[in-house]
Amino acid sequence: MRTKETAEGRSVRLLRVGEQVRHILSELLQRGDVHDEVLQSHLVSVTEVRMSPDLRHATVFVKPLLGQDEEAVLKALRTNTAYLQREVANRVRLKYAAKLKFLADESFDEGTHIDKLLRSDHVARDLTEDG
Repeated sequence: MRTKETAEGRSVRLLRVGEQVRHILSELLQRGDVHDEVLQSHLVSVTEVRMSPDLRHATVFVKPLLGQDEEAVLKALRTNTAYLQREVANRVRLKYAAKLKFLADESFDEGTHIDKLLRSDHVARDLTEDG
């Protein structure tokens, strides 16, 4: 008999599997297992992996160190997607091998932009005015 899964249980599972995939991809990139000149010459952070509810798709957010050559790094990751999917499938025991989709992580850029806005003279003046 199959137990009933709660929405909470599913989300914890999605987070756990996403974190496993993130660790595997980080390790592969750090060790230089991907035989690609661009990936071997750049440090790439895998910042987050979001799994689809059926665990068949994984959106992988990446950021090259200092944001250098982001497009070239994304292109290299996309070129080597088959190898990376195969490695992830071999290490994560799931019914189906997740399809990987690589995207640039824009959250750092957004955070920097918000920080600049908060430190601007215009905003600082509004924050110190009584009123």
